[in-house]
Amino acid sequence: MVQYSSSGIAMLTLTESAQRHFRRLIEQQGMEGLGVRMQAVHPGTPKADCRLEFCEPSDLSGDEWTLACDGFSLYVDGQSMPYLEEALIDFSSDATGGQLIVRAPKLKGVPPPADADLAERVRHVLETEVNPQIAAHGGRATLVEITADNAVVLRLGGGCHGCGMADVTLKQGIERTLRTHFPEITAVRDGTDHASGHNPYYRGHEGHSAVR
Repeated sequence: MVQYSSSGIAMLTLTESAQRHFRRLIEQQGMEGLGVRMQAVHPGTPKADCRLEFCEPSDLSGDEWTLACDGFSLYVDGQSMPYLEEALIDFSSDATGGQLIVRAPKLKGVPPPADADLAERVRHVLETEVNPQIAAHGGRATLVEITADNAVVLRLGGGCHGCGMADVTLKQGIERTLRTHFPEITAVRDGTDHASGHNPYYRGHEGHSAVR
C-alpha cells in the first residue's frame, strides 16, 4: 500500500491490488516512462467524478503531486488535491476480471457547517445544486449579496444573461430550491443587467425553466 501524506495526515492511498492493476495495464502499453494521471472532474458538485488516464512525462503541466508506486508513478492534479484528500484507490478481483474502486469522500465538496453565515451556505447550494442544472443550458447563478432583510440577490450569467425566460428560471427553479434549504430567505431577486446579454440559450423558448 502506498500513501501520499501531508503533516502526518494520509491524503491519498493506493492499495497493492490497485498498483498491480495499473502496472499490468502500463506494461501492456509497452511505453517506457508511462504513468497514470488522476484528476477530479466537476469537483464540489453532484456531478463530480475521478478521471484516471495514462500519461507521459511530456503530458504533465508541472503542478501535479507525484506518488511513487511499484513500477510507475501516479500523478495527481494539483488543483484536484483538496477534493482527493483521504481518497482510496483499490482494485477488487472477481470472476469477470475485476473492478477499479475509487472512494473520495471530499470529491463532491464538504458542505459548510450549520453555523456558517447564510451567504456561505447559499453559495454552496448554488454551486452544488443550482449551477449544475442550469449549466446544461449554458447558464450560471452567482450570489451578489444578501440584504439586511434576508433577500438574496443573484447575478445570472452565460445563457441566462439576457434570456427572456430568466425570470421563470429564477422564480420557478432557483428561488424554490433556495427556499427549500433556507426558509429564512424573504425573497430571491435578479440583479442582472439583462439588456447587455448576448445569445441567450432560451430566447424564444417560452414557459420553461432551466431548473427542474
